[in-house]
Amino acid sequence: MKKVTPVQRDYQLLAQSIEPPRPVARNCMRAFIAGGAICFIGEALMKIFQRYFGFTEQTAGNPTVAVLILLSVILTAFGVYDKIAQWAGAGSAVPVTGFANSLCSAAIEHKREGLVLGTGGNMFKLAGSVIVFGTVSAFAVGIVHWIIGIKG
Repeated sequence: MKKVTPVQRDYQLLAQSIEPPRPVARNCMRAFIAGGAICFIGEALMKIFQRYFGFTEQTAGNPTVAVLILLSVILTAFGVYDKIAQWAGAGSAVPVTGFANSLCSAAIEHKREGLVLGTGGNMFKLAGSVIVFGTVSAFAVGIVHWIIGIKG
C-alpha cells in the first residue's frame, strides 16, 4: 500500500472540504431520463421501419441503429449533442449514440491536422479499444459456442 505523507493527507482533506457535494440522485435521474428517451426514440424508429417500410422485427434493428448514429453525428456537428450530454451525463454516453458522438467529436477536433493523420488517426483512438474488445469477446463467445455444440 502506498504511504501517504502528512502534506498529501492535508491536501486531500482540504480538497474534500472545498469540493461541492455531488447531486448523485439528480444525476442518476437525468441519466435515466436521457437514456430512456434515446431508447424510446429507437423503439419508435423500429416501429416506423416495421410498419411503413416492411421490415420484420429482426431486421428493423439495423436501419434503426443507422438512423440513431446519423442523428447523433448531426447533433454533434451542430454542438447540440454536447449540451444534451452535459445535462444527461452517462445517460447519453452509454447507448450507441454516445459512441457515435465520441467518434464524431474526435474527428471534428482533429480535422485541422489533415484527413488521414488528424481525423482518421485520432477518430479511432477510442474506437480501436472498443472494436478490439468486441472482436475478442465475439471470438471467445464463438469458441464457447463451438465447444458446447449449440447451433444458432
